[in-house]
Amino acid sequence: MQVMDLLSTSEAARYIRLGERKLYELVAAGAIPCTKVTGKWLFPREELDRWLRSGLTRPAGMTEADPPPIIGGSQDSLLEWALRESGSGLATLSEGTQSGVRRLLRGEVIAAAIHYHSSSEDGATPDANIAAARANTALHDAVLVGFAQREQGLLLQPGNPKNLHSIVDVLRTGAMMAVRQPGAGAQMLFDVLLARADIKGRDLNRLEPPCLTGPDLAAAVRSGHADCGIATRAAAKSAGLDFEPLLFENFDLVMRQRSYFQPPMQALFGFLGDSRFKLRAADLSGYDVTPAGKIRYAR
Repeated sequence: MQVMDLLSTSEAARYIRLGERKLYELVAAGAIPCTKVTGKWLFPREELDRWLRSGLTRPAGMTEADPPPIIGGSQDSLLEWALRESGSGLATLSEGTQSGVRRLLRGEVIAAAIHYHSSSEDGATPDANIAAARANTALHDAVLVGFAQREQGLLLQPGNPKNLHSIVDVLRTGAMMAVRQPGAGAQMLFDVLLARADIKGRDLNRLEPPCLTGPDLAAAVRSGHADCGIATRAAAKSAGLDFEPLLFENFDLVMRQRSYFQPPMQALFGFLGDSRFKLRAADLSGYDVTPAGKIRYAR
């Protein structure tokens, strides 16, 4: 097990070439990574290194270009509406959670919309997004901002003619299931549900090719090409489909610290407290916007 290298106040001040008085000012402002144990401030050396790198200034010619005003990652109808109504100037590139994070790391998007799921998640404390951000060492300056909690479930043909209520029912009836591409959050959830039910994905009838977004999946069910699939309640309502709820998930925006303060992102975050945003979420259905705009994780 790796032992964390902790520095005392005097050691930390020497390490980052600051006076102890200035260090205490940063601590009081919550501007430097630290922890208090039995009345003493301690500073993890690794976190100090990340903190220093996040504020690195490069000379002309070496300065990193600002990423384009695009939010990659998962598709979401409420997010797309909020980007337009907020006047943020932000566009979307919806390819799934993991694809969005990869584009974020390459500097191709300013933020990624994510909804991770893992086999250890029990539904009661769905913090897979935080775990993923924390585990991604390439995002040493990550900020995770809450957008909403969304209800995910089975999208079903009107009237649910095959009486489907779970993945077990899908297997039992031989129903055709629309799926998402690898790396999409809904597909991660599907994999978790398969593992819990001890079902192999190859034993299900799956529609090919995979659907790129939730609305694409809803269209496949609505057209009769599939009997069911996993997406949000909002996607089901928009397509006039029946919906069997499974769980609420965290839907967050992850970005770098410098991007958090950019005007397009601040315009969006400012709008999340607007009454119109709450009314739109209620109209689409399946959203809890309590987390909207709150920083859920930062380093």
